[in-house]
Amino acid sequence: MRRIKEDVRAIFERDPAAKTLLEVLICYPGLHALLFHRLAHALHRRGLVLLPRLISHFSRMITGIEIHPGAKIGEGFFIDHGMGVVIGETAEIGDNVTIYHGVSLGGTGKEKGKRHPTVGNNVVVGTGAKLLGPIEIGDFARIGAGSVVLNNVPSHTTVVGVPGRVVIYDGARVPSIDLNHENLPDPVAEMLYCLQQQIDDIRFQQERCLKEGRIHDNSGV
Repeated sequence: MRRIKEDVRAIFERDPAAKTLLEVLICYPGLHALLFHRLAHALHRRGLVLLPRLISHFSRMITGIEIHPGAKIGEGFFIDHGMGVVIGETAEIGDNVTIYHGVSLGGTGKEKGKRHPTVGNNVVVGTGAKLLGPIEIGDFARIGAGSVVLNNVPSHTTVVGVPGRVVIYDGARVPSIDLNHENLPDPVAEMLYCLQQQIDDIRFQQERCLKEGRIHDNSGV
């Protein structure tokens, strides 16, 4: 019951559309999927195989969210909208994590053992992001919408792009859960901007040298 209360509290904290407790309990598929998973995971830990998978399968049919019974999920977990979310068997998710629809915490092959991501505390994973393989996502990390993450992500950083690139905000730590996962920097665009700035500087220097007569204009030759 304590975990359920934390899950409900997380919805009210992070979703401005949540108005009443009854609405949240009845109309939030992310919460329903999580409740089914709590039950399936408890049975899975007791060595049962078929019944937990049946519960997981039923949950997927009515919520559109697939969570393997073996996945470990902490408190305050929030799945916003949720359609198309897939969480693999060996995935581990910390406390106060938020993920959006279309997110996959998947594997990269047929290897045995640990093959799905480990997500730290206070992490936000944007819409359609794919986290693949036994990678580690540090605390307070943000994964931009549509990113494909194949390598470890340090704490207090942001990842954008395909494949995912880490962007550090001036070395500053994120003080709280930041749900802004769409307005993220584009490292490729920033690099192109820097190159354009350098080209403009070279042109300016060239024009000044032409005016001062230090170089000759051979453009008409």
